[in-house]
Amino acid sequence: WFAGQVIVSRLLCLHPGTNKEFVTAAYRAKAKVSMSRFEPTSFVNYERLQSNVEIVRKRLNRPLTLSEKIVYGHLDDAHNQEIERGRTYLRLRPDRVAMQDATAQMAMLQFISSGLPKVAVPSTIHCDHLIEAQIGGAQDLARAKEINQEVYNFLSSAGAKYGVGFWKPGSGIIHQIILENYAYPGVMLIGTDSHTPNGGGLGAICIGVGGADAVDVMAGIPWELKCPKVIGVRLTGTLSGWTSPKDVILKVAGILTVKGGTGAIVEYHGPGVDSISCTGMATICNMGAEIGATTSVFPYNHRMRTYLEKTGRGQIAALADEYSDLLVPDEGCKYDQIIELNLDELKPHINGPFTPDLAHPVSKIGAMAEKNSWPLDVKVGLIGSCTNSSYEDMGRAASVAKQALDKGLKCKAQFTVTPGSEQIRATIERDGYSKILSAVGGVVLANACGPCIGQWDRRDVKKGEKNTIVTSFNRNFTARNDANPATHAFVTSPEIVTALAIAGTLNFNPETDYLTAPNGEKFKLVPPSGDELPARDFDPGQDTYQHPPADGSSLNVEVNPQSNRLQLLEPFDKWSGSDLENMVVLIKVKGKCTTDHISAAGPWLKFRGHLDNISNNMLIGAVNSENDAVNKIKNHLTGEYGGVPDVARHYKASGVSWVVVGDDNYGEGSSREHAALEPRHLGGRVIIVKSFARIHETNLKKQGLLPLTFSNPSDYDKIRPDDKISIRGLKTFTPGKPLTAVVKHSDGSEETLQLNHSFNETQIQWFQAGSALNRMKQLQH
Repeated sequence: WFAGQVIVSRLLCLHPGTNKEFVTAAYRAKAKVSMSRFEPTSFVNYERLQSNVEIVRKRLNRPLTLSEKIVYGHLDDAHNQEIERGRTYLRLRPDRVAMQDATAQMAMLQFISSGLPKVAVPSTIHCDHLIEAQIGGAQDLARAKEINQEVYNFLSSAGAKYGVGFWKPGSGIIHQIILENYAYPGVMLIGTDSHTPNGGGLGAICIGVGGADAVDVMAGIPWELKCPKVIGVRLTGTLSGWTSPKDVILKVAGILTVKGGTGAIVEYHGPGVDSISCTGMATICNMGAEIGATTSVFPYNHRMRTYLEKTGRGQIAALADEYSDLLVPDEGCKYDQIIELNLDELKPHINGPFTPDLAHPVSKIGAMAEKNSWPLDVKVGLIGSCTNSSYEDMGRAASVAKQALDKGLKCKAQFTVTPGSEQIRATIERDGYSKILSAVGGVVLANACGPCIGQWDRRDVKKGEKNTIVTSFNRNFTARNDANPATHAFVTSPEIVTALAIAGTLNFNPETDYLTAPNGEKFKLVPPSGDELPARDFDPGQDTYQHPPADGSSLNVEVNPQSNRLQLLEPFDKWSGSDLENMVVLIKVKGKCTTDHISAAGPWLKFRGHLDNISNNMLIGAVNSENDAVNKIKNHLTGEYGGVPDVARHYKASGVSWVVVGDDNYGEGSSREHAALEPRHLGGRVIIVKSFARIHETNLKKQGLLPLTFSNPSDYDKIRPDDKISIRGLKTFTPGKPLTAVVKHSDGSEETLQLNHSFNETQIQWFQAGSALNRMKQLQH
């Protein structure tokens, strides 16, 4: 404790604005759990948060939503910041950064390129994306450590040198680790993963970003975010029976669709909130990424206090109680949109296939499947993932499994279980849940993302074979889980997944339908039950955290020039100072184009640290409007057809710039900035679409590309695959002023189209410098 006080005193000297009472209380709370994981400066100074909120409330002269309190409470300059929802850009000071290993590689390579000696805010790296599900947890983890040794060594050594904490492979999924250790009411955290909003279940504003945004925050530069609108979801009633927290977001996704939350924070409130556990609230916030929301958040309540106490942070809970008025919305605050949801009336849902917003009540999915010729047989049921791998989730799934076992039944489908963290794995093993789930036919996988992100060596069906899987994951885009475009993936709660895996068919409603035991007895499953938190304390399991040394400046971070996994970055070229003339259309994309279509995951994850190698997957999943084919486009220099990356490389080698034309909500899904880095690396200049997903649009700007939208969305139809496009107006490029596209058709005719953009002054400087990283370096000199 004395050593802790010395650390606190030293930190107060380094950070004179830090609230000593809060730091000390927070330190006491975390000291019980792990001395090494805790960094007192990572905790919000509630006094500063309150001061900023009071300044802004007086300036705006109105009550504030909870989202506004936390976001505006982190303003760099609360006195002078222009604030208008949906219009102005906010300059913010997040409290910490978290990076998963697949995106951390590029983020750390960019940080190394910045030339800075150490991160300015507490930051962590989490090894969860590179572990492929194949046999079972222990074997798969050992195999991953061997295959990815070079990458893990790079991330570990880079973390040590630059002051970043390192969670080793096997520690668990980034979002579960954040919830267990770093999230708390009122914190602002950014993470290089689109499901970072998971932390909203603990009253935090946690936002998914690209690696270049993370670099800004780690460099101590104010982070920019367009002032979000706020969508209020008012919950009444109480969750009960087969209805779970997952059903709240499945229902909301059906209402708002995959782009309905774009540019907004979804704020849950109302009397129904108290019937949802803290980890259940995290589930709801996590999947808010699927509606395009900036993030989602719940108000502080007794459920969060209990979770903080159970995870060794009772003193933080006590302080949150003192500042509770700061951690809930003001009475009379206004939302841009209100959704009313009565939990008493909410039924279990299942969403899919191929998109997470196609919502169905479980009671109707069998009929819908028959009507649409979706395969009824469930081949695999998969529970876990960052969305649904809490102690409560596993307990409720186990309670369903035990009922089947007691009647002599096992799963008809294959069944996999992914614990969210080492702490969850160890605790469910100690408390018998793992034994039940294994006995019913489950295979317990490593504490990692696994099949949810395509890290699944699936062998029970051939590629192209039509089949159905049900998961408790968050995302179900075409081919996402197993690289098979014919797999129909449905997302639902862990308990419904378990029930459907036992029944082996979509045509089963556990609320009304009967199962048949081996002895012929018909029986009905009773609604699941499960403790919110373990009666005994959590078992932390193995210690998998590496704290950075106090001074890592003498350490070396080596990248082998011959490596096919890692590659140091070269700066992108600056803007020439002229308009962009006569660019070819690389591809005109038809329909949905997620970041999975632009830069696939799965087997490509191994190249996330090597820009040139991973660029070989650029847009290979996008549908070409010319021929409805994937990865088959015309090379307008040779007249031959080839793969998208191959044609792009040929254009680049020939000095020909190119554009991509896309549809609505272009770039939805993951935060992966590779979907922006790859087009820039292969010679792309402009992406013109009907509308963008938030994170992808920002990522494109960060890498010096021009993300533009058709002023008239129907102008998309005017673009032909063999057009030449010039972008005019760049010499007078200013915020709010549209640019012009001159489109030359091959028949000699021309059309002029107006293109809108959302660039502000700072972002225009990124474009002119060639990238945000280039601009950062300019400002250092």
